[in-house]
Amino acid sequence: MRWTYLDLITDLVKGERCVAIRNISWAEEVLHDHFEIDEEAGRRPIPVMPNTLVIEGAAQCAGILTGHAHDFREKVLLAKIGKATFTGLPAGPGTTLRHTAVLDRIDASGSATIGTVELIDPHTGDVQPYAEIELMFSHIDQNRKGLAFPEHNFVFTDDFMDLLERSGYPVDPSIDPRRRGPAA
Repeated sequence: MRWTYLDLITDLVKGERCVAIRNISWAEEVLHDHFEIDEEAGRRPIPVMPNTLVIEGAAQCAGILTGHAHDFREKVLLAKIGKATFTGLPAGPGTTLRHTAVLDRIDASGSATIGTVELIDPHTGDVQPYAEIELMFSHIDQNRKGLAFPEHNFVFTDDFMDLLERSGYPVDPSIDPRRRGPAA
């Protein structure tokens, strides 16, 4: 994954849930291309985080949950967005998104997760529901077509392992892709 849309994992319970936060900053270039326009409010347009990138953050949170359930030995890919419903005001600079993913089902072929995203106002600390997102993941090495994928885990890269460690979740060296040698 080239871009990580999570800043910190605050809770990770194996096979149950993952909670992560994302702080949205004015410095993010993507905000300068996406604006909420509300002509009735009589104010200028404000930059917002695109909902597609909010879904990406939710998928990364749920993907970590899914991968962690099997000690990151599976290559986990997003297979389907079952539902993505957004409510409330758009997420803009200075706000924090809290992603919560709960494992609904997991087996050899993949998993299903149920997620929520909350918007946290930095001035008041108020927490507002922002999105409900249901996702399905595939364990691609278990695919029915027998397709072969590279041996190294190209999904859970150094960035994700670093995120886990920075968040206080040690990574077992035997499963850490940073210690497996060069990518094939």
